[in-house]
Amino acid sequence: MIRSLLCAALLLLPFTAGRGLAQPARQSGEPYELVRALQAVQDGIANGDTAAHGSHIALIRQIGEKFLAADPAVWNNPQNSQAVVIYLLSGGAPQIVRKLPRDKMNVDERLFNGALAYVEGRQEEAREQLKDVKPRTLSSGLGGQVALVQGALFARTEASLAIERLDDARLLLPGTLVEEAALRREILLVGQAEDFEKFEFLTLAYLRHYRNSIYAGDFWQRFSTGLTQSSLALDERRFARIAALLEQIDRASRLKLYLVIARAAMVRGQLAVTRLAGERALTLSADASADRERAHFFRGAARALADEYDGGLAELKAVDRSKLPERDVPLFNATVQLALDIRKPLPGGSATATDKPPVTPARLDLATSTATLARAQKQLRELELFTRDRRP
Repeated sequence: MIRSLLCAALLLLPFTAGRGLAQPARQSGEPYELVRALQAVQDGIANGDTAAHGSHIALIRQIGEKFLAADPAVWNNPQNSQAVVIYLLSGGAPQIVRKLPRDKMNVDERLFNGALAYVEGRQEEAREQLKDVKPRTLSSGLGGQVALVQGALFARTEASLAIERLDDARLLLPGTLVEEAALRREILLVGQAEDFEKFEFLTLAYLRHYRNSIYAGDFWQRFSTGLTQSSLALDERRFARIAALLEQIDRASRLKLYLVIARAAMVRGQLAVTRLAGERALTLSADASADRERAHFFRGAARALADEYDGGLAELKAVDRSKLPERDVPLFNATVQLALDIRKPLPGGSATATDKPPVTPARLDLATSTATLARAQKQLRELELFTRDRRP
């Protein structure tokens, strides 16, 4: 498939002949046609075609050479001039575009200058040039590319605008590398915005269409960051849906994410999620491994600080702390001490009093003691901040 696309692209080159050479009778080989062929090859990358990934750089270079040799008159056609902008935003070389006859270009100056500024790394100028461009007023091919760039340009300064533009990119160019790239960029922004419904929607859309993409690894890295650097995974009510999404990731990555979720949930006092994530990690970890010890730590802590005091404390005491990562050791020690403190008698209490039955330790739990729960959560958060500030 890719070989046929490459051959077709290279056949579309008669526009590069000198002005005095005879041209074929049929109309073909316009710059915009060649750029469309390039986009078709790039869309193969989104579908996991390694041949496309290995060949498209050479095709970009060849198209640039043909642009330089073209009759200047071809750029009077708005489609061809717009194709130059698409070429730039599809990985084309800015040094090639700068050599083209600028006075012949029939394209919006903002688009031309903004695209050049973006690919040359002049981000502020690119934002200024492109900020007022409405992608949906352009042709879908150009509008989708511009919307994708706007999503990248405004991701840090105006996240809501970036999300809106990435939505535009997906709608204007569905089934293409542009949509695939928009999904990769948007998943992180939506995670940071704590919008779980859209986070889930974008993940499922990526799985449905682009799970075999050459860039799928980048998507899952952004997915992981969006999930673990927000509170998306810390709501017990949606944990089953989170687990369903994580089933799409390889076992090792899934284990790592569950451990990250368990730790974050424990520090924030979300003990139900801590336990759920810890239990998932236990099923994925190898016997006697460091990951297994961490999983027991998190599950044991959730049990001891909630409603299974004795079992949780026993699980904590059985953890081989020598296998824990250095950053977890202070948190582990403090958690064990906190669990032990729960059984300490209240000040002024009498250990010899016989007029009342002793309090059953299993009943003295944080789930029914709001004050103790708040104290545990506060101490865990303070300890996390303390240890974080002292990491190298």
